Amino acid sequence: MGAIANDWLEPLAPEFKKPYYAKLYKTIREEYTTRQIFPDSQDIFNAFSLTPLSEVKVVILGQDPYHNIGQAHGLCFSVKPDVDIPPSLVNIYQELQSDLGCYVPDNGYLVKWAQQGVLLLNTVLTVRAHEANSHRGIGWEEFTDAAIRILNQQDRAIVFMLWGRPAQMKKSMLNNPKHLVLEAPHPSPLSAYRGFFGCRHFSRANAFLEDHGLMPIDWQIENVR
Repeated sequence: MGAIANDWLEPLAPEFKKPYYAKLYKTIREEYTTRQIFPDSQDIFNAFSLTPLSEVKVVILGQDPYHNIGQAHGLCFSVKPDVDIPPSLVNIYQELQSDLGCYVPDNGYLVKWAQQGVLLLNTVLTVRAHEANSHRGIGWEEFTDAAIRILNQQDRAIVFMLWGRPAQMKKSMLNNPKHLVLEAPHPSPLSAYRGFFGCRHFSRANAFLEDHGLMPIDWQIENVR
């Protein structure tokens, strides 16, 4: 199982000592031993590893990892470069195109965003193969809620993009006036037409960052083929 080794470790350390985390760790170890679980165990904490706490500018919350073979690698909405782009990400790219003029790339690999300070955090970090939400309620939510509280306490400008009801349920935890909280329907094909398209979250986030003297995010994901 991967580990957190950067500046997230100190504020998250108390979680590792709590009873819920001991139970979660035991459950996850057993699951990886007896079943097919995504992402690879070394990728579980990639969102934290690729986006240090001190560098977080934007937070995008997802639910749980993709559950088909080869998709999940620890960043919400992202897939590995050789994997078909999932429908929700197709819609995210369409909104980026209309909002900022980005072309739609040939891949769904969002590491470029993570490396610029976009925390791509699922509220549940693991899933059984082909069973969406199968690890809901085993303890991950308590852990990622702790991360959200840590982010809320940061004394600097951060943008939170809350897409869909599960993400918006975290809004009550976000009461720091230095932050910008943006809400929209989920980008899935079932709900994108209810207001995700046209939300302009990407340009609004960049304007907010620039207003606070921060570099905007280059949202363009480049083609790999």
